[in-house]
Amino acid sequence: MKLWEKGAFLSGGKLVESVPGKNPADCAKNTIAYSILQKHNTSGDASKLKIKFDKITSHDITYVGIIQTARASGLEKFPIPYVLTNCHNSLCAVGGTINEDDHMFGLTCAQKYGGIYVPPHQAVIHQFAREMLAK
Repeated sequence: MKLWEKGAFLSGGKLVESVPGKNPADCAKNTIAYSILQKHNTSGDASKLKIKFDKITSHDITYVGIIQTARASGLEKFPIPYVLTNCHNSLCAVGGTINEDDHMFGLTCAQKYGGIYVPPHQAVIHQFAREMLAK
């Protein structure tokens, strides 16, 4: 295993520490991550990120607290698509789903505020986001 202290580049099918004649900062601009971040950057300055999210996702361990905080702040409708997945508290429960109240809370909030509810045992948050939300 080799540790790349300053990053690595793929050149000619091989990982290298630098690409002759190429500035590392310019190479970074050709990455998928850079293009995604810049597409969502509203600052007008590529070096100062001000990200505008177009979708959000949370799971049953976190969405109850997130939504309760938003409701206390005056939430009337989710301002962007919000996916509520049920993949953490349900899959590891001994004796079945032990967090049905959290899941019912998520379902009713998705209905009331316009969210997308993913029932328990249907999808994992990372997989759902990758397959259903990414463009």
